[in-house]
Amino acid sequence: MIAEVLLVLAGHSSSLFPADHKVHPAFAPLLHPGEQQCLESLGQIAYRYRKIKKASHELARSPSRYIAALCASLNHILRTEYESLVVDTEAKVLKRDSSLVAGGSFVPLSSIRAIFAEWDAPLVALESLMDELQSQVQWTPGPLIDLLLSRSQTGVHRVASIYARLSEAVQRVWVAQLQAFMIHGSVTPNDPLASPEYILLEGAVPNCVSARTRDSIAYVGRAIGTVKAAKWDKQFPRQEALDHAKLLDSVLPQDRYEFDKIILDIRTAVSEWLWLNVLTQNDVDNAVESLADYFLLRNGEFSLSLIREIERLKISRLTGRTGPNTMIKEQDLRLALLRASLGTTAQHDPSLSHLGFQLPSGPLRPLLPSLGVGPSMRDISASLINPPEHTSFDDLLLGTPLILNYSVTWPLDLFLHASDLQIYAALFAYLSALRNTHTRIHTCWTALSNAQRARRRWTGLGEGGTAEDLEVRKELLRYGWGIVREMSWFLDTLLGYVMTDVIDVEFRRLKTQLAERSNATHRQSQSHADLASVASASATTFPASHSTSSTVATSHLDFTTLRMMHATYLERLITGCLLSNPTLTSIIRSILEVCERFVAQVERWGGDILPALLFEGSLGGGDRVGELVEERRKIVAEVNDALGTLLESFYEQLSLSTTQQPFSAATDASKSTLYNMSTANTTGFHTFIRPKRGKGLAGDEEVRRHVERLLLRLDFNGEFSTHRLGRRAARDGEGEILKEGGLT
Repeated sequence: MIAEVLLVLAGHSSSLFPADHKVHPAFAPLLHPGEQQCLESLGQIAYRYRKIKKASHELARSPSRYIAALCASLNHILRTEYESLVVDTEAKVLKRDSSLVAGGSFVPLSSIRAIFAEWDAPLVALESLMDELQSQVQWTPGPLIDLLLSRSQTGVHRVASIYARLSEAVQRVWVAQLQAFMIHGSVTPNDPLASPEYILLEGAVPNCVSARTRDSIAYVGRAIGTVKAAKWDKQFPRQEALDHAKLLDSVLPQDRYEFDKIILDIRTAVSEWLWLNVLTQNDVDNAVESLADYFLLRNGEFSLSLIREIERLKISRLTGRTGPNTMIKEQDLRLALLRASLGTTAQHDPSLSHLGFQLPSGPLRPLLPSLGVGPSMRDISASLINPPEHTSFDDLLLGTPLILNYSVTWPLDLFLHASDLQIYAALFAYLSALRNTHTRIHTCWTALSNAQRARRRWTGLGEGGTAEDLEVRKELLRYGWGIVREMSWFLDTLLGYVMTDVIDVEFRRLKTQLAERSNATHRQSQSHADLASVASASATTFPASHSTSSTVATSHLDFTTLRMMHATYLERLITGCLLSNPTLTSIIRSILEVCERFVAQVERWGGDILPALLFEGSLGGGDRVGELVEERRKIVAEVNDALGTLLESFYEQLSLSTTQQPFSAATDASKSTLYNMSTANTTGFHTFIRPKRGKGLAGDEEVRRHVERLLLRLDFNGEFSTHRLGRRAARDGEGEILKEGGLT
């Protein structure tokens, strides 16, 4: 019977245990209760062993290399420890070992049970592991390593040792995959760690790896893979890649601090090589300057020329004959870009070839501005109470959504992401809408001036007309002049603030930071080279503690740091331009719409506020003289009421925003800030800028200072800070607009 029991423990079937670990009913009466209990306990150990072996054999067929490595390591442990124990026990029985065979002829079942008692807990744990592994169809390396590491945290030494060895086997396979990704930039088709776009897949990294290290892994793999795919003239040095492979071989992810340190060292080395050989500071400077020139309108002559070309394109399509030639297409807009560059500094700029307009709604016929007065007082109040989550300006330039794109090629894609270009496109739509409206207001001012000069040639010092409507025509003219003057003043102030106090200041700050960090990187690289040469020349002179890693500063500029600096630059631009406050953006769009509609109304009137002297009698169609003047006066009064309410609301909301505590959060630098606008406070600025207190007001205080500059510009003469009763009472008194505009 002892031989039968040993065969059962080795994994063979037996008639002693027909189903599981229960003794056969026919054999049970022949056994002492103690013997039956010992025999069933041994049968349970054998049953669990067979179950584990069967599950391991089935899981070994899995296409996952991680599961295959786990099963191979488990079979090795069982073969070298459990099966060896069975063989050793059988050898003792055959050799009549006195420690096991009593009297040289009797082997107690309790002795065999005591020998295999050490495998009770390990087999229970392994059985549970096999059940959990079989419960899922597919296992990714991250959750699998986390499962093994969590199960190894136990007080049972043998169980902890087995799980630690299983986890180490799986981690070795994962490190091999990591080496292929970080050293060669390759993504395997089976069990990949990252997507073809070099983005780490969900579940590809265990939780023991910190978030910062995950970013470093993705960064290094993307950089090496992109350099190889582009077949760049210079590739990453082979010897340095071999050194990195050896470093990865020497550590496992479970050794968190050592693993993080090695990944950080690899990232630093790759970043320095990329910065010196692939995407240099000159490339980054050119890209930043090009984006600022064309998207932030720092190239003023080109931006004005582009606005004129788009207006000329709209007019040509509106005045053309019916047919396909009256449609505006994307190629027409590309041609407008090229025409706008002629005679400007952008004419010979190679970056212009990266620009292109996109029409999300497809080709369309141009639209004329609406002649409506604009939002009513009720609509304005409702928008202030419940502002929209996001206000778009991309339809104000052409009348339909128009997006300016910038084609990013390698190696600039190491630095610029699609989310950054979306922010640039939103800033261009906002700034071009301001500039276009500002230009149209100036054109309206010119038209009014020309009409006034032409009229004064015939009317002398007055406005003409009969004695009955002389004063009415005079008040209407000055009424219109006051509105145009106020529109021009507001847009002058807002554009001056945005272009000077925000864009120029932040652009110069970014350029300074890039220059400082780049110089620090070059100095650090030079220090590394000098110290390495000194160490090689006098290796026996310096003690071990005086290594280059301990003497050289760790400040360097890699592409992740570069992207964080650039993302912070964009966030500060958005906040400074007031785009992070939904209430203010809604008010600004309403002001622009009121200005556009007023200018369109003046254009419809022939470029003059006053009707021609002969119109009212011969073409007006009214029963009394001055009816057409009265009709225009009502329209101008409605525009003045809407504009006054919007300007007061804008100043109030702007003042209120500076009293709120700004919100700062360490968000992902690569993510678009535009998607976070919906969470912004309706009265406070959510800057989404990392807090940096200290010298130079580098944090939220500097952004608040931008807004304070705008408040000072708007309230330079105290017009807003002192309560303006005249604006609200304009519709009740005809002459208030004259007092407000300084014309009386």
